[in-house]
Amino acid sequence: MKTVLIVEDDPINLRVFSKILTKRGGLQVKGTEDVEEVMQIAQSGKADIILMDVSLQHSVYQGKAVDGIKIAQMLKSDPQTANLPIILVTAHAMEGDRENFLKQSGADGYISKPVVDHQQFVDQIMALLPKD
Repeated sequence: MKTVLIVEDDPINLRVFSKILTKRGGLQVKGTEDVEEVMQIAQSGKADIILMDVSLQHSVYQGKAVDGIKIAQMLKSDPQTANLPIILVTAHAMEGDRENFLKQSGADGYISKPVVDHQQFVDQIMALLPKD
């Protein structure tokens, strides 16, 4: 069973995403906003894909405040985690944001909140999951 790591600082969004992915996608879900934990899970290969909130309010790494873009950059620049698919999730869906965020972060996909079409949400994640 594939595992989605959800990096999200809003417990309601985390619960909603988890439910959609387990019920509709048949996926296993882990959730955290602890950057050390994100790095550890990614490096240990315990996640097949990451859903990354762009604007994390409380995330700190090595004493510095970091957002989802920065975490994605760190993961993509590490040879051990560079191939792990990352999908950015954000409510900041202004024109041009998608391209800008994807370029800045090196992420593989982008989903804007709120998620209205649950099946499309699952499909977007399934499309980027590594095939065995």
